Amino acid sequence: MKLRIASYNLHKGRGLTGPHAPERNLQVIAELSPDIITLQEVDFRFGARPEALPRAMIEEMTGLVPIQMRTTGETSLGWHGQSILMRPDLAESAVTRRLPLPGIEPRGALAVRVAGLTLIGVHLGLARSSRRAQLARLAAKASRLAGDAVMMMGDFNEWRDDRGLESLEMLRIIAPGPSYPAPMPRLRLDRIAVSHCIEIRATGVGDSPLARQASDHLPIWADITLPGE
Repeated sequence: MKLRIASYNLHKGRGLTGPHAPERNLQVIAELSPDIITLQEVDFRFGARPEALPRAMIEEMTGLVPIQMRTTGETSLGWHGQSILMRPDLAESAVTRRLPLPGIEPRGALAVRVAGLTLIGVHLGLARSSRRAQLARLAAKASRLAGDAVMMMGDFNEWRDDRGLESLEMLRIIAPGPSYPAPMPRLRLDRIAVSHCIEIRATGVGDSPLARQASDHLPIWADITLPGE
């Protein structure tokens, strides 16, 4: 099976300085045309953490639907600010798990099993010590899926290539290109870690004039082929 998997930190739909305009983010997602996309910062941060990406607009503008899961709160779209959108036909058979993560700040990852792929969406902490602990836990989870097709994708918050990612040595790590800050991208904060059994046919950064305005991150994407049964 061939799929396009993407990841996008929405910055709560506020662009760089506001105002809140999530329709820009949804248009960026639609332009990427992903089969599945992991999202970060889909909810506002404080109070009841209401959705920053209105779920009523998602399918109409992108053709995708959010995975079904227990969210942070009654008005939230995601968990720890994260959600995953996918084609409706894929969502019908998707199985989701929430993965609590250690660290200084509250963090968590989302794992979804769909079409023979275990996809883990991440938004790692700001401190490298936290990121290392979080990746160690995620690597332990992934190791229990030996022989499975595993893909980790999201905002790793790691700007170095030579440190901080040691726990992922059993996976192939790909940084498609600079994705932060969106107006003048210099840092490769958004990354992919993938099992060697998954064929990566192409990767890229969704760098368009609209994407440079819609968030402080640019989205990344990968075209993959999953191993046969």
